[in-house]
Amino acid sequence: MNVDTVIWDKLSRVVMTLLILAALIWVAVLYFPLMHQNEAMRQQIVELDQRIEHEEMVNRELRLEIDSLQSDPKTVERLAREQLGLAKPNETVVRFGISH
Repeated sequence: MNVDTVIWDKLSRVVMTLLILAALIWVAVLYFPLMHQNEAMRQQIVELDQRIEHEEMVNRELRLEIDSLQSDPKTVERLAREQLGLAKPNETVVRFGISH
């Protein structure tokens, strides 16, 4: 009987070890996809933060341009000359450009 007890003890240990190993594998199989999804979401957060930072910079530049157009008549005059080709009465416009 002593031999049977030793065999059952060893068999019980092997079964318990296999059950614990199976449980760990099951947890890993469930957890690894979540880790992958979490990493993808972190990358998306980083990209969105960079995009927000860029858009905030563009917003600041546009606000400065709006303020300049509303408060500085020389800015309006410069843009009228450069973009619309306007000139003051009796003023000669000389354009320097690259010939094609």
